[in-house]
Amino acid sequence: MISYSRLWETMEKKSITKYYLIHYCQVSSGQLSRLKRNCYVSTHTIEMLCRLLSCRVEDIMEYRPDHSSEINPTAPTGYIPRKRSRKKA
Repeated sequence: MISYSRLWETMEKKSITKYYLIHYCQVSSGQLSRLKRNCYVSTHTIEMLCRLLSCRVEDIMEYRPDHSSEINPTAPTGYIPRKRSRKKA
């Protein structure tokens, strides 16, 4: 899961508010809402925030493993089962 909690910390450190981003930087309130709920956003949005906040991607987001949707650890990595084709007689 991607968490955007670092975004809010970075904004606080730089004294930048959501109001400022929406009204002076033309950031969509919908995008900020998606970030607040840790929903998916485009890399364009991440790039724009890095530029506006003069920061790195690591200052905006982080990856946190989501243990509820782990991949089966016993399955071979990269293995995709194929259907066998039957030869017609």
